[in-house]
Amino acid sequence: MPVLIVVSDLRQWPLEIPGVRVIDARSYLTQPEFSDLRGVKVFNLCRSYRYQTLGYYVSLLAEARGHKPLPSVTSIQDLKNQAVVRLVSEELEELIEKSLAPIQSDRFRLSIYFGRNLAKRYDRLASHLFNLLPVPLLRAQFVRDKQWQLRGLSAIAASEVPESHYPFLLDVATQHFSGRVGRVRRRTRTRYDLAILCNSGDPEPPSDEKALQRFAKAGESMGLAVERIARDDYARLAEFDALFLRETTAVNHFTYRFARRGVAEGLVVIDDPESIVRCANKVFLAELLARQNLPTPATMVVHRDNVGSVADTLGVPCVLKRPDSAFSLGVSKVESEEELLGETKRLLEDSDLVVAQEYLPTTFDWRIGVLDRRPLYACKYHMAPNHWQIVRRDQNGDRRYGRVETLPVELAPARAVRVALKAANYVGDGLYGVDVKQSGNRFFVIEVNDNPNIESGVEDAVLKEELYRRIMSVFLRRIEQRKGWHAIHD
Repeated sequence: MPVLIVVSDLRQWPLEIPGVRVIDARSYLTQPEFSDLRGVKVFNLCRSYRYQTLGYYVSLLAEARGHKPLPSVTSIQDLKNQAVVRLVSEELEELIEKSLAPIQSDRFRLSIYFGRNLAKRYDRLASHLFNLLPVPLLRAQFVRDKQWQLRGLSAIAASEVPESHYPFLLDVATQHFSGRVGRVRRRTRTRYDLAILCNSGDPEPPSDEKALQRFAKAGESMGLAVERIARDDYARLAEFDALFLRETTAVNHFTYRFARRGVAEGLVVIDDPESIVRCANKVFLAELLARQNLPTPATMVVHRDNVGSVADTLGVPCVLKRPDSAFSLGVSKVESEEELLGETKRLLEDSDLVVAQEYLPTTFDWRIGVLDRRPLYACKYHMAPNHWQIVRRDQNGDRRYGRVETLPVELAPARAVRVALKAANYVGDGLYGVDVKQSGNRFFVIEVNDNPNIESGVEDAVLKEELYRRIMSVFLRRIEQRKGWHAIHD
């Protein structure tokens, strides 16, 4: 993807960076050469971003042209919003206090160049501020009144960078434009950029290393440049055309902020933020499935006023679920009424509502993968040995899993696929894993999961490489639809 640095005056950027072209704002706005470019990253370093100035229009028209501006118009508006400044200050309160504690004065100004500061001890704070408000050259003003607080944020014009900072700025800018260390060199010509958010340190990642490699291979075979990103790459989202979350998601979590930011920047996002919200809360799913008359085990939404009726309604044993439970965590089976009352009381300390569900003993659960409102794969997740769930955790944190059988979707029970598809379609059109229990000839939807596992040798056991190609093809089609006719026919 070509890179442009746009400045108010060419004399304001005396640095030469390999592979980067520097132009003045008026040329970018008026010359057809630039308006006709496709897939361009635009780094707007103009003197001012005030409304209707040249700097403002550079970011505005870059978005209209399908370019990737940094800062975006949204970030420009956020710079002037004191409510945003307060939110940033609150979110980084501990980091600000820790980073600035040694400073003797009551005022401090931090210059941030592409998420970095000349003093290494401020790098972490600079990186977090850049992630929350991605502006290439950013100045943060802090004041101390009992404790340090962020008082203001503003852009630094290229002309305001001291000459003594040029070597450092050249170094960090070159690193930023060349991509992350360890980035895989592209072997094929690509048209679009897709980011996969993942965490190599996750003990239970939704996709293992081999699966991630297969996603990249499938994407690149159809013109998608696939790059893995991590939590610290939040500020880089605008550089991409699509975002694929392969990190365990939650609402009160940075993965949700990535999804929200991706949508705001116009990216194709899976998991989209609405799917994360809906799938992350078992109370929502219980209400949704009941209203759509989908078959589920007998279910109650439990609160402080109806705790006493759970045993009479569902019987014991029954299953209690924390609203944000995932991967069998936060889900417990209670064997007696006394245990039911104790566990419910504990769960209600953290949430005003809890889900209780009839216990249906089975030797396996069906997991039907759904993408773009179509079934993708079918698995039998068998229960862990001597356990009622598919994973058994001991007190040391060790895990034992039940075996998995993957079948062609066509050979899975039609009714299981049908109810799974209906349930997923009520949530959205993303990528879901629907858990279905089979009791005799009846099938019951247990839950719809966003961010379902796709691991090598498991969910891909039948389709193999084709599974990854199907998922990447959905990204490609949605990107092309979003880009419009020109993107398809260039």
